[in-house]
Amino acid sequence: MPRSKARLLELEAERGERLAACDLADIAAADPFLCLRLLREAEDHRAQRLGHETTNPLGTVMQLGTDAVHKLMLHAPETDESNPGLAECEARAHLASRLALRWGGARADISPDEVAMAALLSEIGELLLWSFAEELPLAAREALLSGVSQRSLQAQVDTCGFRFKDLTLKCATIWHLPSLLTQLIRGIDNTRANLSRLCVDTARHLSSGIDDPALPSDIAAAKTMIPGVSLEWLAQQLPGLDEEQVAALALKAADLVDPAHR
Repeated sequence: MPRSKARLLELEAERGERLAACDLADIAAADPFLCLRLLREAEDHRAQRLGHETTNPLGTVMQLGTDAVHKLMLHAPETDESNPGLAECEARAHLASRLALRWGGARADISPDEVAMAALLSEIGELLLWSFAEELPLAAREALLSGVSQRSLQAQVDTCGFRFKDLTLKCATIWHLPSLLTQLIRGIDNTRANLSRLCVDTARHLSSGIDDPALPSDIAAAKTMIPGVSLEWLAQQLPGLDEEQVAALALKAADLVDPAHR
């Protein structure tokens, strides 16, 4: 995304020196395209040296070296963020990643940044379509808005013949992404993968507005995965909600967790 290069130059101008690895990783962690590009480069580098798989942004920077990452960020082609469909999809991916860090941290996950990276990359199939074949996601959106298809996944299958997430997983296979990340992106098999998928779903529902009827179910599902926190705390991690909205969302989720709670 253009903002990543702008952020790099802004911080280096302020500090008068090149950024450290952790700063470069923070920029990458907020940009699915950049994160994917660094991950692919790191995997190529690892294959040559038979190193360990890289499964988080800082690991990719350390694998490649700060000089190589700096050069890549300055010279890599930028996406067209004026494309509203791409911008909306990318914002969802970023939101899912931030949510995974917060909820994953509350689970005392050994590496919440891995879950966050998977959430960030889960929409890469749709992002590629918006970049190179936007007629496909546009057709799916029209089918959903017109009522021809009742759910977004069904709209994708009805108009394009495949789920956009399947394209993400196909690309992950072609690009030889780490097996752990592919498993987390798939969103099944274990609690960490389920949490990554839930964060992606929650970000999608939240993008439709706080009144999306699926949000209470998302909060209730998060509670089953993270029993040590309250429903209110889980709702508070969603950006843009005021106290009244948090309380209302937590109350609806409580009805789902225990219908007799009142």
